[in-house]
Amino acid sequence: MSDAAPTSEPLQVTVEARAHGWRVDHYLSRLHPNYSRVAFQRAIENKQVQVNGLPVKMARRLHVNDVVAYTLPKEPDQTVPPEDIPLNVIYDDEHLIVINKAADMIVHPGRGNYLGTLAGALQFHFDKLSDVAGKHRAGIVHRLDRDTSGVLVVAKDNQVHHLLSKQFEERTVEKEYRALAWHNVQFDRDYIDTHVRVSQRNRERMMVCPPGGNARSASTFYEVLERFRGFTYLRLCPQTGRTHQLRVHMAHLGHPVVADRLYEGKAALKLSDLVEEPPEKDEVYISRQALHALRLSFDHPVTGARMSFEAPLPEDFERALAAVRTYRSR
Repeated sequence: MSDAAPTSEPLQVTVEARAHGWRVDHYLSRLHPNYSRVAFQRAIENKQVQVNGLPVKMARRLHVNDVVAYTLPKEPDQTVPPEDIPLNVIYDDEHLIVINKAADMIVHPGRGNYLGTLAGALQFHFDKLSDVAGKHRAGIVHRLDRDTSGVLVVAKDNQVHHLLSKQFEERTVEKEYRALAWHNVQFDRDYIDTHVRVSQRNRERMMVCPPGGNARSASTFYEVLERFRGFTYLRLCPQTGRTHQLRVHMAHLGHPVVADRLYEGKAALKLSDLVEEPPEKDEVYISRQALHALRLSFDHPVTGARMSFEAPLPEDFERALAAVRTYRSR
């Protein structure tokens, strides 16, 4: 049992519907992904976590509207070193920043990828960032996959971080993506409602699964924007924010995102994918998944004004879309 003193001010959260039935240690580690579940288990043993005013046992299951009071455990300093990486800043005020994240940029360090991250770039360019998610995720409210480009919001202080996170939790944030997918999607528009969890065969992948256990609900609205021979250009609006949600949903439909090496198996879209005869020179149009976070809308956490930010399609996505229009028009 650790006797380390907590290192933060007391925090308090009210349990939302999605967390009904979760163990308290699991819930807290989901709220604060920079802190391990073991660290929260030690905090519970040290009676540093209370539910409805009373210390809890490790196996305590939460109910909707339970009030959890706690302090963040003491953990090693994991500050990300600042890196002079250019950022495409869409908006910046004293409370938050909106970034157009480039493809091939990891949001925060992990699994040996400690350099070249958005977190490192933010540390270099901004003096003030929230640290509620931990020092190596300073400012990071939500994330995009490494090879997904587009709009991402960053918090400059902890109050703003909490208020933005609450909007994501309550699903009042509107997210709109663009995707180029293989084959012809059956319906012009539809909702995809499933449960997802980590694949048992490949821990890097997510998979659609029955409800229960570690499965989490995932829902996506889609609308067809253009149809081509063998391809579909789509508007995707996730209603939930699960890991790889749009990618796994499109693969589940049988229409994986173009050049998604994890869910499709092909790492690029080439001219040879579009023409019948083998070309003399096989041009590459896009070499990462053709998925872009086009628009993000939310209420400003201080002024309350509804704000909407858009990042135009990047050059590689435009190039791939133009090639499909040229060679695969109906």
